[in-house]
Order: sequence, then structure tokens, then C-alpha cells
Amino acid sequence: MLLLGADRDDCRSSSRGREHSGAGGLQNGAVHLDLDHSFSPFLSATMATMGNIIFWSMIVLIIAFSTLIILILALSLSNDSSSTSSVVSRDRFPLANLGQDVLLSCHLTVAAAVQVTGAVAVTWTKAYLSGEVYKYQDSAPQLEDQNPQFDGRTQVFPDAVARGNGSLLIMAVTSRDDGVYTCSISSSNLDGSVHIHLRTAAYSKPTFSVKDGTLTAMGSRWQPEPEVTWLDSKGTVLQGITLFTENPTGMYSFVSSLKQVNVPTTYTFKVQNLLVTATSSTNVTGSGVTEKTTFSFSSSTVPVLSPSRFLLPLSGLLMYAVGCT
Repeated sequence: MLLLGADRDDCRSSSRGREHSGAGGLQNGAVHLDLDHSFSPFLSATMATMGNIIFWSMIVLIIAFSTLIILILALSLSNDSSSTSSVVSRDRFPLANLGQDVLLSCHLTVAAAVQVTGAVAVTWTKAYLSGEVYKYQDSAPQLEDQNPQFDGRTQVFPDAVARGNGSLLIMAVTSRDDGVYTCSISSSNLDGSVHIHLRTAAYSKPTFSVKDGTLTAMGSRWQPEPEVTWLDSKGTVLQGITLFTENPTGMYSFVSSLKQVNVPTTYTFKVQNLLVTATSSTNVTGSGVTEKTTFSFSSSTVPVLSPSRFLLPLSGLLMYAVGCT
């Protein structure tokens, strides 16, 4: 009996020991859980800090990229606008119709021209093109270094050169002729230069006809691709039907129709691209249609850049940066 009682006491003691051990295990587990909970705020803070770093890094990259684009455009403008005071041009941003001739103006100022002594030399070059476009020196063309692109297509006028006028005629203009030219004029007592940005496009006057209440406009030889607009006498935009066709050389033609026109009345038809706008005033009568067309040209001094070329990447970067926060 005593032994049994002792066994019982041992069991109770062992049981209490197990309970104590179990409590200790729970306490250890609680400590482990507390450690996990205490580590979570640290981890969250670290992740938030990394997110902020990524976000501001992307913002800095966006600002730097934007600044670079603005700097490139500013340099382009400064290069196009630079010239010396003794040499000038009447039109520093001419627009040539593809396939036709164009005269690039370049001459001495009046003050410089009266001071010229000795023979006058003229040299034309083109940016990013090896060799020369044209050179006139010692009262004769000097074409040993002329680039083949301009062989037989360029000339100056000797009588004009003697008076300080070095204007260059480029015949049968092609799209390859587009670019920045430098005209340099020199003599024994002076020299100077001017930059001229030649732009090229194709454009032509539209023709009109009216039949069965439909007014039709037709055009050919347009480049870059144009868009057309019909307007009534009040300037309200009208809905027309237009078909564009592009030939293998990249030239566009179009046929545009306006149905159910009123007779007599006047309509305005515009066809335009990035460089040229043709505006036609059409007078529809019972006997047909008469029109008067005028052309206007873009005065842009830098190559046209689509905003989507850099705004879309910037917006994408910004959205990505915001998503990282």
C-alpha cells in the first residue's frame, strides 16, 4: 500500500512535471510567435523603404530622360539658327516640292558686299554627308570633292557670285536632299557662313467635279500622308467619304466625295500633311464647280517629332514607378 501510494505520488509529480514542461513549451512557443510578430514590422518597413527607393529612382530617370530630349531639341535649334553676320539667307527653312527645282538663298549682307575685295568663293556642304555639295572658286566650279548625290544637279550663278550672292540651285529634288546645308562665302578680306534647313514634301493642287449631287475632289503626289476635311460656308465640318492610295514610291493620292451638296453653295476643302496645307474654296452651281486653291507651308524650324515617341515611354515609366510604391 505504501509502495502504491508512493507510485501514485511519483505519478502526480511526474504529471506535474509534464504539465510544467508543457507550460514551458507553450511559453517557448509564445516567445517564438512574439519573435515572428516583432520581425513583421521590420520586414514591412524594409519593403516600404525599398519601394520608395525604386519609386524615386524612376522619377529621377524620367526627369533626366526628359531633360535630355529638351537639350537635343535646343541644340538642333541653335545649330539651325547659327550664322555669321556677313552671310544671310532670305529663307533659311525652304520647302521643296519633290521632283521640282529649288533655290537655296545665300548672299552677303549689303554692308559686307560693298567691302569685298578680290575674287569671291562659295562652298556648299550638307550635314552628315561626305564631300561637298558644290564649290565655286577662282571664277570656276571646283567639283573634285563633290558628293555623287549632287552630280549634275547643282549650280551657282557666276555673275551673282561676283556680287557676293552664292545661292545654290538644286534640280529635280529628291527626299534624300532633305537636311541642313551650310553656305560659306569668302574673299580676301572676309568670310562667313549660314545654315539652311531644306525640307522636302510632295503636294499638288486638287481637282473638283460635281455629278448627281455629289462633289468630288481628287489629288495626287502627296507626301507625307495627308488628311482631308470638308467644311460648309459656316465652317462646320462635314462628313465625306475618302479613299487614299499609296504607290510603290511612297506617294499618296486620294478621292474624296461629299454627297447631297446644295446648289448653289460654297464649300471649303482642305488637304494637309505635316508640312503643307492646300485650302480650296469651291463654288457649286447648276452648271458645274469652280474653285480657288491656296497653299500654306509649315514654318517649323526643327524636324517634326511625334510626342508619342517619348511621352508614351515616359508615361509607362511613371506608371511602373507608381506601381512599385
